[in-house]
Amino acid sequence: MRPRKTILCVDDNEQVLSVRKFLLETRGYRVLGMTTAAEALEYLQEVTEGAVDLLLADLILPQMDGNELIRRAKQVHPGLPTLLVSGTVANFDRAASADAFLPKGACTPAEVLDRIRILVARKRGPKKRVQSVTVEAASGAQTALAS
Repeated sequence: MRPRKTILCVDDNEQVLSVRKFLLETRGYRVLGMTTAAEALEYLQEVTEGAVDLLLADLILPQMDGNELIRRAKQVHPGLPTLLVSGTVANFDRAASADAFLPKGACTPAEVLDRIRILVARKRGPKKRVQSVTVEAASGAQTALAS
């Protein structure tokens, strides 16, 4: 049996958080529910990279909005997939840090689950940097071969 994927779910509305947690847990996910961005950020700073498979956050949160939470979370865990949800579609432009955005109430639970499945499946590790060969290094190698 494969290990369950862990989703960190942040919403200041405890009723919404409870429904979302139930929906995800019945689909086999392990859900960590938190009501503040500060609490979620503190948790992310304590765990190792890869301990959380997805950060699902509401855009409108007290003290720190979901977009800022995601920006800071990606500083701690750069490969962490993120999904931002909001009750106001007009806030999409504020969701620049998230990997995906879903409007609350405008999509079905099946669409939410599908988006989560896709994000968790393509969970990225640290970005690999390919070093390009500089012109000087290439010409130096040709000079060394000619000698």
